[in-house]
Parts: sequence; structure tokens; C-alpha cells
Amino acid sequence: MDPDTPLSFNQTVRGITEFIEVATHTILYVRQVYPAEIFVRRKKYNTPVFQSRHPALNEYISGAVKAVADELMLVHGNVHKVVVVIKNNEDVALERFIFAMQNMIQVEAYNKETGYATFDASEHLIHSSTYSVEDAMTASVLGQYFRSFLIKLSMVESQLGQLGLGDDLSFAIVIELKDDKMPTVTHGKDPPPWIPATLDNTTTGTSEQAELHMLRAVDTGIINLSFAVQESEFKLNMEKSSTASSSGKGKERAV
Repeated sequence: MDPDTPLSFNQTVRGITEFIEVATHTILYVRQVYPAEIFVRRKKYNTPVFQSRHPALNEYISGAVKAVADELMLVHGNVHKVVVVIKNNEDVALERFIFAMQNMIQVEAYNKETGYATFDASEHLIHSSTYSVEDAMTASVLGQYFRSFLIKLSMVESQLGQLGLGDDLSFAIVIELKDDKMPTVTHGKDPPPWIPATLDNTTTGTSEQAELHMLRAVDTGIINLSFAVQESEFKLNMEKSSTASSSGKGKERAV
């Protein structure tokens, strides 16, 4: 794509899902879900990132992100959030990295690649084009935003602290749809890419005591994307217990 031409709908979807894939690898590195030795340092969006070298892990991530892209392209405005949830060995969520999306225009299927059609609240056509979306962000500007997203992500440990659970950590990629819709069913030999998620791994299963930290947001003119991280109540309580225990031991030594 021309870096200085406004994006089409499909180009925007591909750009966002590519960023989610890059960010997922970096999340797993930064939060030490897997040993640092299995990651290699790369450069993307003109900033350092980390990519797994484990074939099975890479296949899982790329397969999940492709399924997100398919869902975004096939069903207009159906995807609400993509969540990378980090959990302990009992499947309890500790942190949720949340990519929230909001479609800003409605696009006819035949216009998703090279053009667009804009509708008002009553679904009356108010503008259309055979080219890219007017007033949409360009690829070069979107890349700059993604660079700032990744810079914020690289510094997130100072905000969240270390998980420090070693081999007891795992993760999953969760897709949350609007209006309780079901994911698009794949036809053919391949099984559906999505299975029902554990409620605790979703943002719906979040307690009021969880803490949400907004990292960055961007309005592309086609799809709005916001990126946040949420610390679960379980994780926060675990940290409080650890702090209280350390404080108690210190007092005993002082006495």
C-alpha cells in the first residue's frame, strides 16, 4: 500500500491485526510469560520489538490473529475487543491486555478493499468512493501511532510490576463480540477457530476491584482502536498479601 494514501477498510483491518500480532509477542516477552531465550529482537514500526522463535507458539498467535482479521472483514462491526489474557496455572486471570475496536463507518462488501460507502444513522447513503476512504489515516501515520503504542508497552513493567510466577504463567487470546453474537462459523475441513472462553478470562468476568490502565488510542477514521491493560482483583490481592507478609517479617526481625 502507498504509505501516504488514505487507507481502505481492508487495509485498516490488516494494519490493526498485524499490530495485534506484533504486540502479542512483545506482551509475552515483557511480562515474562516465557523465557527470554525463546525471543529474538526485531524492529517494527521503527522501534524494537520481540518475536517468539517457538514454532507452535507462533502458529497459535498467527492463527488467532488471522481469525480476528476474518471476523473483522466478514462481519461488519461485530468485533468489540481482542484480549490477551495472562493467567496462572489454575486458569485465573492476572492481567488482560485489551484491544478495543469501534467501527466508525459502514462499508459495503464490494468496497472494502478499494473504496467505501458511508451511511448516516438511518442507514441512508451519504457518500461513496471507488478509492480509499476520504479523511482516513494513511499507513505511514498509522505506523507512527503503533510505534507509540509499543513504546508504552515496553515501559508497562514499571506500572504493573513483575508477575514473578515463572512456569506457572500461561496466556490465551480471547475475542469478544458485540450483542452476544457468535463468531463466524468456518466451512470446510478446518475446525472453527474459536471455542467458548472461561468467563474469568474475559472482560465480562472482571470484578469492580480490578484496575484499568489506558495505554494509547488512535482514531484511524475507519476503525477506532484503544489499547489498555487491566490488573485483576486476584492479582492485586495477591500483591497486597505478599507486601503484608514481607512487612510482617521485617517487623519480627526488628523486634
